Amino acid sequence: MKRLKYILIIALLCSFAKGNLHAQINTNQVMRIGQNSLYLEDYVLAIQYFNKVIEAKPYLAQPYFYRAIAKISLDDYRGAEEDASTAIKLNPFITNAYEVRGVARQNLGRTKEAIDDYATALEQLPESRGILLNKALAEEELKDYENAENTFNTLLRHYPRYDNGYVGRARMFMAKGDTIAALADIEKALEINKNNTNAYVMRADVAINSERNFENALADMDEAIKLQPQFAGFFVNRAFLRYNLDDYFGAMADYDYAIQLDPMNLAALFNRGLLRSEVQDNNKAIDDFSQVLQLEPNNYKALYNRALLYKEIGAYENSINDINRVISAYPSFAGAYFLRCEDYRAMGNMSLAEKDYNKSLALSKAATPTDDDDTEPDQKPNETQEDVANRFKSLLTIDNNAQVKEEYQTEGIKGRVQDRKIQVEIEPVFTLSYYLLTNEIKRSPYYIKDIDDINATRQLRFIVMVTNHEPQLSDEEQIAKHFSSIEYYNSYLETHAPRAIDYFGRAMDYYTLHDYAHAIADLDRAIELTPDFTMAYFLRANTRLKQMELDGIQPENQEPGKSISLPGFDSHLAKAQMAEIIADFDKVIELDPRSAFAYYNKGNLLVEAGDLTSALSAYSKAIELKPDFGEAYYNRGYLYMRLGNKDAGVENLSKAGELGIVPSYNLLKRMTW
Repeated sequence: MKRLKYILIIALLCSFAKGNLHAQINTNQVMRIGQNSLYLEDYVLAIQYFNKVIEAKPYLAQPYFYRAIAKISLDDYRGAEEDASTAIKLNPFITNAYEVRGVARQNLGRTKEAIDDYATALEQLPESRGILLNKALAEEELKDYENAENTFNTLLRHYPRYDNGYVGRARMFMAKGDTIAALADIEKALEINKNNTNAYVMRADVAINSERNFENALADMDEAIKLQPQFAGFFVNRAFLRYNLDDYFGAMADYDYAIQLDPMNLAALFNRGLLRSEVQDNNKAIDDFSQVLQLEPNNYKALYNRALLYKEIGAYENSINDINRVISAYPSFAGAYFLRCEDYRAMGNMSLAEKDYNKSLALSKAATPTDDDDTEPDQKPNETQEDVANRFKSLLTIDNNAQVKEEYQTEGIKGRVQDRKIQVEIEPVFTLSYYLLTNEIKRSPYYIKDIDDINATRQLRFIVMVTNHEPQLSDEEQIAKHFSSIEYYNSYLETHAPRAIDYFGRAMDYYTLHDYAHAIADLDRAIELTPDFTMAYFLRANTRLKQMELDGIQPENQEPGKSISLPGFDSHLAKAQMAEIIADFDKVIELDPRSAFAYYNKGNLLVEAGDLTSALSAYSKAIELKPDFGEAYYNRGYLYMRLGNKDAGVENLSKAGELGIVPSYNLLKRMTW
C-alpha cells in the first residue's frame, strides 16, 4: 500500500520562521536564501545552502531541520530522518522536527517510532491538523483501529470542514469492513470539496467491493482521471472496470496509456499481458511478461503466465525453463507440474511427462484451503540481496530517452527531481578542460593543487580546470582560438628550448579539439622531459581513454554507439590499452598519494573492467581523501546497489544527493519502491 505524505512545507516554514536565528548576518542571509529556495520547491539547491550554514555553524539546529524538509520532499527518507534527529538533538524544542522525522520514519516502515514522534509533537501542538492526520494514518497502518478512530475524531472535531480527514477516516472504516460509515465520510468529503480525487477513488472502491457496481465505479474513476490525468495508476484501475464491463478495447487503451505515462508500471504491464493472452495475442503478451520480469526478475506469476504462453506457441523449452524457476520457489504448486507435464508430452518425453503428472495429481489431492502460501506463485515478502541486485540491473535496461545533459541544466535540478526517468549509470571520469558546465549547484570547478600551480605560472594560454562533464565546443570563435594556440606552440617550440609545459599546453589544445593522437604524442614528450609531471599523466590517461572510445574498441557483443564496457573483452589490444590507462592513474597516485580524483577515475575503470570489489576500495579511498566527494559517494552507492547491498547503497546515495549529485534522488526512489 502506498503511504501518504501529509506535510505542508510552506506551513512549516512560516511557523518556524518566527524563531530567532542567533548568528552572524552572512549566515542569516544564506539561511534565508535556502528557505526561499525551499519555498520555491528548489530542493536540491536549498540543500546546498543549508550545507553551507552547517559547515560554518554545525551547532545550529535550524539548517538540519530545513535540510530534512528538503530531503523528505525528494523522497530521501533516511537522510531526512538523520537530519531531523540531529536537529532534535541540538534543540529538542523544535516541535516540527518531530513531525518531519515521523513522516520519514513512517515512509521507512518504522510506524511505531513515527507514532511516538507524532505524539511528542502533539504535546506542544495538540491541534495540529497535519500531525493529527499523520498519526491517525500511522495507527491505521498498524491496524490499531481504536486509537486511529479516536485520533480521526479529534482531528475532525477541531477541523469539521477538513475533507482529507473524512477521506482518511473512511479508509479506516473500509479496513474495518464498515462500508456504510466509510461511504458516509466519503460523501461528506465530496460535499466539502468536489475536487477531492481520493474520495472518488475510494467511492469507486466501495462500489466494486460492496455492490459489484462497475458502472458507478467507472463514473467515479472518470472523475478522478479528470482531476489527475497524469497518474498512471488511475488508468490501470479504470482498465479493470472496463474489462469487467466487457469493454476490452477501452481496457487495452487504458493499459497502453498507463504504460505510456509510466513505462515501469508493473501492474499495467502484467494486466495488459493477461488481457493480450486472453485475446490470443500471445507474442505481445509474452513481451509484456518479459518486461515485468526485467523489472522484477522473481515475479513468479509473470513466469508462470509466460510459461503458459510459451507452451501455446510451441516454445516448449522456454516454457520448461520458466516453470522450473516457479517449481524451485514453490515446490508444492500442483499446476506448475501439470504444465511441465504437458510440455514434456508435446516434446515426446513421456517418462518425464508421466512423472510430473503423478506429482501434480498427488499434490492436488493433498491440497487444503490453508495451503495457499505453497500452492500459488505469489511474491516472496522479503527482498534478498540477489533480488536487490537483479532489480538494480533491470534499471540499466529500462529507461526513457531523457537527455543526460538535462541533469546539468537549471530545469533539471528543480522540483521533484526523483520523479524524472533518467538513464542509470555511474558518474563519469574527471578530466582536464578549458571549459566547464555550471549550474546553480556547481558554480565553480573542484580544486586540485597541481592544476592551481600550473595556472599560477601563467605559462598556458588558457585556464585549466577539472570536470567530469565537458561541454561540447560549438562556437566557431572558440574553436579557432585553439587552432591558433596550436600554431603559436608550433612556432614557439621551433625557436625555443623544449619545455614540458609547452608540450602540455599544446596537448590541451589538441585534446580540446578531439585530436587525441597528437595530444598523446605531446604528453609523451612532456613526461619524457619532466618525469614527475603529475597532471601530464592524468591527462594522458583520459586522452587514451577517449582515443579508445573513438577507435570503437569494445566487446564483440557491445552495441555500436554505446559507451565502452570492458567485461568480456576478447581484444588483447583493448586490455593492453586499459593497462596503460590504469598505469597512468597509478603513476599519478605514486606522485601525489592524496589525489582523490586519480583514485576515483581508477575506480570507474575498474567498474568497466568488472572488478567491482577493487572499484569499491578505490571510491572509498577517494572519499577518505575528499570527504565531500559527491560523485564518489554516488558511484559507490551505485555499486552497492548493483551488488545487492541496499542499506549501504541508500546511505551512499543519500550522502551524494546531499552533496549535490542530482541523479542520486532518482536512483534512490527507483530502488526503494
